[in-house]
Amino acid sequence: MRIITPNDIARVLTYPALIDALEEAFRSDIALPQRHHHTIAQPGADATLLLMPSWTESGQKFVGCKVVTVFPDNAPRGEPSLYGSYLLLSGESGEPLAVIDGRVLTAWRTACASALAARYLARADASHLVMVGAGALAPHLVHAHASVRPVTRVTLWNRTRSRAVQAAFGLAVTGIETEVTDDLETAVRDADIVSCATLAAQPLIRGQWLKKGAHVDLVGGFTPKMREADDAAIKRARVYVDTRPGAMKEAGDIVQPLRRKVITKEDIQGDLFDLCRGKVKGRRRASEITLFKSVGTAIEDLAAAMLVWRGVAG
Repeated sequence: MRIITPNDIARVLTYPALIDALEEAFRSDIALPQRHHHTIAQPGADATLLLMPSWTESGQKFVGCKVVTVFPDNAPRGEPSLYGSYLLLSGESGEPLAVIDGRVLTAWRTACASALAARYLARADASHLVMVGAGALAPHLVHAHASVRPVTRVTLWNRTRSRAVQAAFGLAVTGIETEVTDDLETAVRDADIVSCATLAAQPLIRGQWLKKGAHVDLVGGFTPKMREADDAAIKRARVYVDTRPGAMKEAGDIVQPLRRKVITKEDIQGDLFDLCRGKVKGRRRASEITLFKSVGTAIEDLAAAMLVWRGVAG
């Protein structure tokens, strides 16, 4: 069994290749059991344990499962909030093939899932990206979105400015110049794409700030109690999700408006299965506001793990 490190992942993956692999996965026959979602009581914010299995049912056979922990109070200690490992096995024999760094794999696949949605939902001429949040996901989201849209301007906002500055420096090293702002409202009002990757419990993005033609990408809220956008944003936009069952059960940005009847289930236009299989249309007009909410799905992990494995194993 092979141990696949973050450096191995970075060596064999590219954003365009992974976006294409995810698109193909959402068109393929892949089993997706409901993921296990467990709360672990902590002195401060509760932690979360996620178990995410999946396997292919046609073509080359693989089985995979990701184990993830999310400890929100790790950040003040200088530790990542998210840890994870991905176990990839042969779908023919069950033989363990590899253990892959799950935190880095998750960052790559999450960002590329957002970019996949943006292929269908963001305006073709979207050039100004506002990145809300400066954690480990932020650089991946910026690079992934820039690989599918002509992004020429990036504005970064974070509650802690020093972390935003640090993230902006890291992006500059890779060739993407980034402006750091303390004025989130002004930045969002000018944004073509607003991508959020935070652990916010209360909305950061206000619907009244969104200009016509904007695309909103909500990544961070993965429990019913977490919100990144307010009800007005959800109400103004044509809403899409990565998977309907996951979003309507776990995503606060969807669960809460549904519960209060701000929107109905029929207001969710489609998910990535629908978009990738051509069952629903993406953006219809240049002036409309679109919104994509992801909570993550094991299909994305399996697709990313298979692509990494093929690259590493040759």
